[in-house]
Order: sequence, then structure tokens, then C-alpha cells
Amino acid sequence: MSEIASMLVTHRKAKIDEIERSWHGDLEALLSWISSHGMVEECAVLKTCNRVEIYVVSQRGEKVLFELAKKARISSRIIDFHNHDESLTHLLRLASGLESMIIGEDQILGQMKDLYSMAKEAGTTGWTLDVAFKKAIQVGKRVRRETRINERSISVGSAAVDLAEEILGGLEGKSVLVIGAGDTGELISKALLSRNIGELFVTNRTFGRALSLAAGLGAEAVPFDRMKEMIGTSDLVISATSAPHYILRRDDLEEVMAKRVKGTLLMIDIANPRDIDEDVGEIPGVELRNIDALREISAENMRLRMAEMERAEAIIAEELALLRAKYKRRRAEELLGRIYFQAEEIKAQECTKAMNKLGARHTLGEIEERVLMDMSHSIVNKIFAEPTKVLRKAAERGDEECLRCVAELFGLEADDDETDAQAS
Repeated sequence: MSEIASMLVTHRKAKIDEIERSWHGDLEALLSWISSHGMVEECAVLKTCNRVEIYVVSQRGEKVLFELAKKARISSRIIDFHNHDESLTHLLRLASGLESMIIGEDQILGQMKDLYSMAKEAGTTGWTLDVAFKKAIQVGKRVRRETRINERSISVGSAAVDLAEEILGGLEGKSVLVIGAGDTGELISKALLSRNIGELFVTNRTFGRALSLAAGLGAEAVPFDRMKEMIGTSDLVISATSAPHYILRRDDLEEVMAKRVKGTLLMIDIANPRDIDEDVGEIPGVELRNIDALREISAENMRLRMAEMERAEAIIAEELALLRAKYKRRRAEELLGRIYFQAEEIKAQECTKAMNKLGARHTLGEIEERVLMDMSHSIVNKIFAEPTKVLRKAAERGDEECLRCVAELFGLEADDDETDAQAS
């Protein structure tokens, strides 16, 4: 029987450059390459900055994936191979944000929807993968709706923006200066822009980096020597440089505040070592927060998210049981379909013989023929009614021995053996 198998290259075992090197070409080309394998019936690919995951439906899924990995020259050291049940569990956990680098993040659910849609549009998915991905997306939504797994920022940069929003009573329309144009500065700037701020200015000791970041975000780059001037007109300043020493001291801010006409200035220093001298917080009109406070906030938020994991796991376990039952019922339905097909063939043959014999002695009209066909149809359904119930229940509880015996009883086991032999 064909089942799902998957091959994962993710942040858990691989470095970013190893993930990037794992699969070359665009997604359409990758789907086409995988689906061209003679033993692949369905396939889908999840490809993000932190993972490349390949899902196939095949009677020999593990063998197929080993072959694909070998052809792509991917080291087995960075690969996780999952069987059908493990693949289903992983998909539900992934959609729920439990497999992400940041627990509970929302981005993966949208990525999963888009990548599944691409595989479906490419015609590489069928019933088996459709059921798995639709269930995973549904579960991801339910976990976020019924738990708080995706609430509260857990990165220091995001926590800084949340804290600023709380202290200032909102960031809408505020003028903000971000000092530092590195990765952290970029994350902070993106978080700020999502809060509908009024103006965003970016400064950096190397002005070219500030220009590059500002251009990508639609912000305004400010030369480093104009930093104090911009602080004087800002509502919020967030500093995140990699400088080995203070870049702003008390005398700098006293000079700024003496000329300032705006109200309180909120400054948040998330640099390590710190960018802003702690004495700055003593200046009237300046409210200073540093990374220590933000770490405490982030740690508390992470603790709260981790506490929500138990509720998320319970939802996943419940939904996984329903998903497994659906696949097991499918196994029974396939077997029942073959049994009923066999019975219908026998019924048709025997009805034809009976009508020929009766027709040799009497003229049979349309009504007589219909009565004979309806009667034989009713007999078949009544004979198989109870066995059908038993077979479905056996499938739901995973009683493979019962299914095998039924297949053998109706002479269907030989067909399965022949199919397996052709596949291997």
C-alpha cells in the first residue's frame, strides 16, 4: 500500500549554507524532478530559509528518498527520514509552530499554504497528500485560535518594540530613530514599520549600510554625525550597534534635551555591550530601558509560550488520531471497493445466465428484468452489510491481520503481491 514518506533538511541538523546547497533550482523544477521518478505517485516540497522538506507518496517511499538524496549529493548527516506516521506528526507540529526556531511563529503556516498550493497547481499531489496538508493547515489555525502559542514577542528586538508601544501608549504616528543597520537593526525596523509609525530614520557609523537598509524598507538614512540632531526630534530611539563602547553619554543627551521641544524621549538600548551610558536615564525628560529588562521580558514571554505548548500538543494529538483513522478507513474502503466490484461482476454474470434461461421459456419484459436485477443487488448488499462494518472498524483500530485475511478470503491478496513485485 502506498504511504507518505518524507526527507527533512532543517535547522535542527544543518547550517544555513547546508540547507541552501541541499536543493538547486526553483520549486517547479524540483517538483518536476521528484515526480518524474517512476515510483513516486505524489509529491510536495516545503522550502524556506530554515528547511527543505520533501514529501512523497509511494509503495517504496524510503527507497525513493534515499535515491533522491544520493543523486542530489546531500549528506545523510543532515537528513531526517520519516515514515508515514512520523510525517503526519511532523506536518501537524510544523503547521502549529512547534518545529520552528522561534516556537509559535506564524510565518510557517502561510508558507505551508503557499507551497502546498504550488504543488497542487503543478499536479503533483493527490488524495493522500491533500488530506495531510489540509489537516495540517486546519490544525495550525486551531492551535493559534485556541492557545496563546504565538503571542508575546520572544526576541529582544521584538520585545523592545512591544515595550515601546506599551510605554508610549501606541506607536502610530511616532517618529523613530534606529541606531545600527545590522541584522538586529533590520529586524527592529521591520517590526516598527508593522506598527504604522509616522517616520523611521536609520543611522549607522558606516553610512552605506544605513542607506542600503533604509532603501529596502522605505525609511530615511541619516549620517552618523547627525545622530544627536535626530534624537532631538524623535519620540523613540532604539540603539543596537556592535560598538565596543558607549556611543551616547550623559553630556551628549544633556545637550540634546536642552534644545528639545518635544515631550519625554524614550530610549531603548538593546546592544551588548551597551550603547547608552546608564546615567542618561537620570536626565529629566529621558526614559531609558536597557537589554537586561528586555531579556527578562523575552524570557518570561518564552516561558509563557512554552507553557502553551502542552495545550498545543493536546490539540495535535486529538487531530492526529482523527487523521490516522481517516487513512485507515481509506485502506478498508479500497479493499471493500475491490470486493464489491468482484461481487458486481458475479451478480451481472449470474443475472444474465438466469435471464437467458427464463427467456428460453417465457418472454421477459423490462419490468421482470428490473425486478431480477434489483433482487440480486439487494442480496449482495445485505450479505456484505455486516462484513463491511466489521472491516471498517478493523481498519480504524489498525488490525492489519484482519484486512489481510479478508483479502486472502476473497482472493485479492495475489493482486497485492503482484503489485508489490512490480514496484520493487
